[in-house]
Amino acid sequence: MDIERVELKLLKVPLKSRFETSFGEVTEKQFLLVSVHGGGETGYGESVAMDYPMYNEETTGTVWYMLEEFLIPKLFTSQVKQPEEVSEAFAFVRRNNMAKAAIEGAVWDLYAKQQGITLASALGGKKQTIDVGVSIGIEPTVEKVVEYVERFVEEGYKRIKVKIKPGFDVNVIEAIRRRFGSDLPLMADANSAYTMQQIDILKQLDDYGLMMIEQPLAHDDIVDHIKLQKELRTPICLDESIHSVEDARKAIELGSCKMINIKIGRVGGLTESRKIHDLCEKHGIPVWCGGMLEMGVGRAHNIAITTLDNFTVPGDTSASDRYWEEDIVEPAVKLAAPGTLAVPEGAGIGYRINELAVQKYLVRSAEFTKR
Repeated sequence: MDIERVELKLLKVPLKSRFETSFGEVTEKQFLLVSVHGGGETGYGESVAMDYPMYNEETTGTVWYMLEEFLIPKLFTSQVKQPEEVSEAFAFVRRNNMAKAAIEGAVWDLYAKQQGITLASALGGKKQTIDVGVSIGIEPTVEKVVEYVERFVEEGYKRIKVKIKPGFDVNVIEAIRRRFGSDLPLMADANSAYTMQQIDILKQLDDYGLMMIEQPLAHDDIVDHIKLQKELRTPICLDESIHSVEDARKAIELGSCKMINIKIGRVGGLTESRKIHDLCEKHGIPVWCGGMLEMGVGRAHNIAITTLDNFTVPGDTSASDRYWEEDIVEPAVKLAAPGTLAVPEGAGIGYRINELAVQKYLVRSAEFTKR
């Protein structure tokens, strides 16, 4: 592949409304938009790291540093012929997966554009549409959560995920079930908020027919989740604990979970995401694509990876207007039908960059060229 230049742009964008999880509240988000140029084409990637190390150890600041000091120089000196080789070139750096994923995704997009094919096709995906769900944060009242559920059910989303934490859990799920019945596809996401000492609370959730409970225990645990899964009828889904295909292999072999949430940034890129997908498919473990409050470029990458066969659970890739008044891609990501997104047909990610929006939210930029 011909890679001549890389650009980094730091954007700060306000959310339409606050979004709260068990580890904190977000009202605006910083993004790193990465563009890789070569052969007359430009590929785009987006870092999903947050301002603070709440979800994992990375931040927008650490991602910028890793890209500038290590990953971009390594990309320029590597003889990359296929996008899969980028993750191999970056293997000398431990973790920093969100930094790796941001630039690896841009290379994947560049490759697809140079080949004149969609990013989904480049990854081996075959779906023309994908089913999507929506994630609802922790709200001041249970009633407010129920209001949001009502809205998103009316919009046709095919799975509802609600964030929970100790003291805001069973009561929320019970209220949703009382209002919408047992047929609503519903799951709870704990974001590591519980311990084994609170197993009685988690066991109460068994009574509500949830699709899954996501990451109830510690962010780095696969051992206590084994014990917990044995006590629950509800499938456990692992998120924060899975950073690689090796993590997924160990969790599956140990019986730590029955589902896995694949987030491209968390696992280090599209190549590793595909490896985890393939492993889970081999072992009969359903996967789905989690969200990290992405803007349009990140959403486009999520759409592309979800076209692989074993993404059988609707993911978190809702329409752009779920979180943003204005997106950085054109057209904005919109539902093609209730609960369904169409896979773009254009080369690469299939969306154009809204340069006016990028300039509007731009905080900092830098350019790097191959010497």
